Amino acid sequence: MDASKALISQIFSRGRLLEIPFYQRTYVWGEEQWSRLLDDMEFVTKTKRNYFMGSVILKQDTVPSTCVYSDKRIIIDGQQRMTTIMIFLKVLLLLEDNNKLFDRNYRLDDDSIQMVHGHNDIDAFKKVVDHEEKTEIENPDPASQIIAAYNYFLKNIPSRSIDRTAVQQYVQFVCIDLGKEEDEQQVFDTINSLGVRLTTAELLKNYFFNRDNLDEYKKNWVEIFEKDDDAKIYWDTEIEAGRIKKSMIDIFFDAYFQMFLQNKKYSISTEDKIAYNRLDRLAKSYQDFINNYCNGDKSVVISDMATYANAFYKVFRPEACDTTMPAAMGIDRINVIIFGLKTTTIIPYVLYVATNVSDQNELKEIYRVLETYIMRRIVTHASTKNYNNLFLSLIANEVLTADRLYEELENQEATTYMPDNDDLRNGFHNSYLVNLQTRGILYFIESAIRPANSATALLGFNNYSLEHMMPKKWRNNWGESPDKDNPRARDNKLLTLGNLAIIPQTLNSAIRDSNWETKKNGKGDSKPGLCKCAAGICTMNDALQKSEWNEAEIESRAEWLYEQARDLWKTK
Repeated sequence: MDASKALISQIFSRGRLLEIPFYQRTYVWGEEQWSRLLDDMEFVTKTKRNYFMGSVILKQDTVPSTCVYSDKRIIIDGQQRMTTIMIFLKVLLLLEDNNKLFDRNYRLDDDSIQMVHGHNDIDAFKKVVDHEEKTEIENPDPASQIIAAYNYFLKNIPSRSIDRTAVQQYVQFVCIDLGKEEDEQQVFDTINSLGVRLTTAELLKNYFFNRDNLDEYKKNWVEIFEKDDDAKIYWDTEIEAGRIKKSMIDIFFDAYFQMFLQNKKYSISTEDKIAYNRLDRLAKSYQDFINNYCNGDKSVVISDMATYANAFYKVFRPEACDTTMPAAMGIDRINVIIFGLKTTTIIPYVLYVATNVSDQNELKEIYRVLETYIMRRIVTHASTKNYNNLFLSLIANEVLTADRLYEELENQEATTYMPDNDDLRNGFHNSYLVNLQTRGILYFIESAIRPANSATALLGFNNYSLEHMMPKKWRNNWGESPDKDNPRARDNKLLTLGNLAIIPQTLNSAIRDSNWETKKNGKGDSKPGLCKCAAGICTMNDALQKSEWNEAEIESRAEWLYEQARDLWKTK
């Protein structure tokens, strides 16, 4: 890797071809960016000072012996700026009646333009750079931002004081030049950690397909990931995965890769598995895997991609957290575990079984075992640290039945054990959980025990908040703790599940810390209490009948919740 200061003329050096990956994202700059560019170029003209326009990442590429260019670079980062600069200079030279200078500076010996665009903009870009008159270009429907940029500059440059020589002399970039074998994703992500991330999907799209296999691209990419607006929105949706946000399409390619990494027929070395599981280099890992374990045959990955992607699209629905969750065990409840309770480590295994188990009853039973295992561990505050290895091992061991899954989970060691009923009871009485986990436990129980003919509809998981029935600030209105020598015992007890409730409407701050009677009944219609805000919540019915709320009642409710959970999340 080589990084150095570069002028426009050095990036578009004589005899060099700059290529935007054929399936790269569309040119998207608009008037806000174009106007700022003109402001900046006018500033450069007036001040004659160096102006830094950001970094450009180029990657060396092979030059066939028959080509008219002697040097080729792929534009990894800088597509928007380089495209805009070329359109800007094209218009500037047209306005100077000097289009021949544009051709001399930015065309190769065969008169082709020095920058080759991707499939979204190739026609519009050619129309602009080949245009020879100081006239607007008709923009087709749907409109092209490439042509819109040309027309904008044609209209607005004449009103600005812009000196082309100053622009070429003082506008500077940092050009990062990568060798053929260097990992562009890692470099891009490091430099652009606060900007728009170059997605794994974009890198893979340009790796799997090229200009010569358009039909394959349409069949195995467009018809899956870009077939309509709903599909595009779905695959672009970002969710929290661990400590970062990732798009659904990147999450898919991460999960799909595990189908190969865990397949014993490839005999992938331990060292490679460790390297391949680094999410920040996933696109590079796909390439290495295909080269090292598939003899360079991309079809090994592409052939099943549509099958798994269609299953992923059908199965994984983040919106499940915003709609009523059914009482019956199934994928809807698993989606809330994944996206509501942030348990994304189970996605590869769920994708594996969803794609490979055709018996729907068997599949539902697998989901039931998964829910039982995960929810029991949440109640007992068990660690999730080894979940990734556990669920990937299920793929490696081809666990495709509920009985096998239960057997595998039952035989786990201490760090990933299946909690028994004693553990579950202890969790309801003594676990101190974060709000998200507590909300999930109560919501899952609520959805299972609520009568089908209930007058109150169950809302989506995201519509509920958590309420402490005995408030954390109990000292203000709740009198002394029964254990006068250890008031912290009450502080701890009120954090346990028996004292916590889900409600769809947050209590007024004046009610939240009030005594039990006021907290139940509120202070008029403007400040309702739990009886109104929690109306219809089955996990609250008995509690709202209590004339007092104290440690004994918390223990009693914890035991009742345990009994519901024990019957819901049954073990053998």
